[in-house]
Amino acid sequence: MAPARRDHTAHRISSAAETTLHVGDVLEAFLGQQVRGKLGTAAGLTSDDDALAFWKMSRHDFDEVRIRLHLTSRIGPYHRNVDRFRDVSIDVFLFGSDVDINRVAVAVENLFSLFRTNIFYRHSRYYNVPGVNSMKNEEEEKNSGQSSVDRRKFLQMAASTAAMVGSSSTALSAQQSTPARPDVAGNDTGALPPVRAGSDFMLDVIKSLGFEYVAANPGSSYRSLHESTINYGMNRNPELLTCLHEEAAVAIAHGYFKIEGKPMAVYAYSTVGLQHAAMAVYSAYCDRVPVVLFVGNDTDAMKRVSRTDIVHTAQDPVAIVRDFTKWDDAPASHGHFAESAVRAYKIAMTPPTLPVVLSVDKYLQELPVPEGANLHIPKLSPTLPPQGDSAAVKEIAKMLVNAEFPVLVVERAARTPAGLKYLVELAELLEAAVVDSIQRMNFPSRHPLNQNDGRGPDLSVISEADVILALEHPLLQSVVYAGGEEGSPSRSRLKPGAKVFSISSLDLFTRSNYQDFGRYQEVDMALAADAEATLPLLIEEVKRLITGDRRRVIEARGAKLAAAHQRRMERTRVRATYGWDDSPISTARIALELWAQIKNKDWSLVSRSDAMAGWPHRFWKFEKYYHHIGQSGSVAIGYSAPASVGAALANRKYGRLSINLQHDGDLMYLPGVLWTAAHHRIPMLTIMHNNRAYNTEVMQVQQIAGQHHRDIGRCRIGTAIEDPNIDYSKLAQSMGWYAEGPITDPKELGPAIRRALAVVEKGQPALLDAVTQPI
Repeated sequence: MAPARRDHTAHRISSAAETTLHVGDVLEAFLGQQVRGKLGTAAGLTSDDDALAFWKMSRHDFDEVRIRLHLTSRIGPYHRNVDRFRDVSIDVFLFGSDVDINRVAVAVENLFSLFRTNIFYRHSRYYNVPGVNSMKNEEEEKNSGQSSVDRRKFLQMAASTAAMVGSSSTALSAQQSTPARPDVAGNDTGALPPVRAGSDFMLDVIKSLGFEYVAANPGSSYRSLHESTINYGMNRNPELLTCLHEEAAVAIAHGYFKIEGKPMAVYAYSTVGLQHAAMAVYSAYCDRVPVVLFVGNDTDAMKRVSRTDIVHTAQDPVAIVRDFTKWDDAPASHGHFAESAVRAYKIAMTPPTLPVVLSVDKYLQELPVPEGANLHIPKLSPTLPPQGDSAAVKEIAKMLVNAEFPVLVVERAARTPAGLKYLVELAELLEAAVVDSIQRMNFPSRHPLNQNDGRGPDLSVISEADVILALEHPLLQSVVYAGGEEGSPSRSRLKPGAKVFSISSLDLFTRSNYQDFGRYQEVDMALAADAEATLPLLIEEVKRLITGDRRRVIEARGAKLAAAHQRRMERTRVRATYGWDDSPISTARIALELWAQIKNKDWSLVSRSDAMAGWPHRFWKFEKYYHHIGQSGSVAIGYSAPASVGAALANRKYGRLSINLQHDGDLMYLPGVLWTAAHHRIPMLTIMHNNRAYNTEVMQVQQIAGQHHRDIGRCRIGTAIEDPNIDYSKLAQSMGWYAEGPITDPKELGPAIRRALAVVEKGQPALLDAVTQPI
């Protein structure tokens, strides 16, 4: 480069830096007058979260350049501005075609490093942050007058040196042949070592908790955590799942837990992202599912520059979900983050298991970890679930063994596969009727003691019971009482003298605003304990108390219950024949056609357990814990599609066949999850329950119209999903799925299922759009 041009460039840089260290101004000066107009336009339109794009200019031979520089950020140690120049793929960049711009960038960066503590910290957003100031040693304080080098003089020297580097292409060529140092392995030759960002340490903490996946829709408030996950963590443990909506991200984590038994992490954007996620957080709360959310936030008003910064920030962003989460925190330092993250995981996984949230400052993520910082990741020490009082357990066991007709009422009794095993053992010891709400895989569906026929539990046994034990049941009053809907009088189902006991961890944690618990039910004894943890004690005490004479009474009771179960099955078989050959297709036929082809496979129903009007639960043999994942908890639309993707992801490593019986209206809340499943190669078979309406709401409006003596024929207005009909097969195909449909002829269903299963068994998702009867 000619000396005159070199001096001119240095002068422009130093002039820009004299009044400000604004990156955009310095960069503009560095590029020179010829691109000033376009750069100015870009700077005026680009926010802190956007990349600065330079257009292809023939005279400079740009290769569609994109320099990821944040225009509103000031130079600081956390933001290696000059080092970012090495990402520019340019043959000619002011200095001439014989210059390697990477070497120029390194030279300038090295000069910046010499003065960073003295000059740049004073213009850094972190200049007064504890831990960063400590990097200034006593000698620097003593010589502060000397070390405060004139900024214009320093930057003139920096720019001149960079230009001088460009004048010696021979020397640069020789340097390019030198092997990379070990400390910069993985980067371009000559690049500086990566900054040890705060988000790197945060990721170390997240890794220590054993997360396999983190679900996220990208957002700038956690951009540093995002980058650390994919580069520092190499996108492994956790692997980032790309989601197209925050609600989908949380619901995917919801479904994943119900198969895998451990939580998934979620990254969410502050304010607007958490608002999107709130519905799914509420479903997880109602369903007692732990999800660990990391929500980015920009807490310091002095750092908010763009409109995006301002309107996407809150003093307390977690307030919107605090009423339906178990715990939250806003760490103020890296060490604080480590403790809070481990604490959050521990709290989330302690029964009752529930969502937790950490609000993580955006710039705390980007702030480098000071060299020599003694940061510690606490060891996770899981809390053992609380067991019931031994004396109380003995009393309950005695009442159950001596009962003439004991009944077990269960909702979320089985937290793990062990809970399912314990409940079966207890029920068989007592030959007790089991009233299961199928909110979890609590009890085998075809077991003769099971009183649920797929449409709901048979509550007639409550009136026969003399002892009732409720396990993790928040709605016990609705089981014990009949009626009471919409102001009608209620009546007790209990016979005189019946005893009611409960074991529930819900008594240990109750919120007030969102009341996901039922009316208050009087019980004779309530144990505030985890039901699954207490069952082994109860089982051992029941075994001890059963005598030979009592065993004969118990066996006779079991025979009667088995006979009643068989009669229900026979009635169900008859009902299944109704409309068998009709079009649209009956939900019973879909369930049985599918069962015929999967019953000998290792399958898992990953949608709501009451899908297809409950027909799977009437005929399929649900025996293993992963055979179904229960309900949504909140009874909300929009849960099933993403939750099924999360559950199918958990099933993938075990080679299980994941089945999603998908309601049409539910899918349209979050159709983007189809893309997520295809993108991440999550195999699953989805069969649409396409009745072209929100049919429950159709019936609700019809009921009210009848009460008002009005036309029920108009009740599809506002509730039907038709005109036009949605083609779910084309929707799925557009997102990378194998799909067929719409299928209206029931005779075509079996062959279509066979073809779709063949695709799924090859590791891909498949969808069949079955047009169903309005039920």
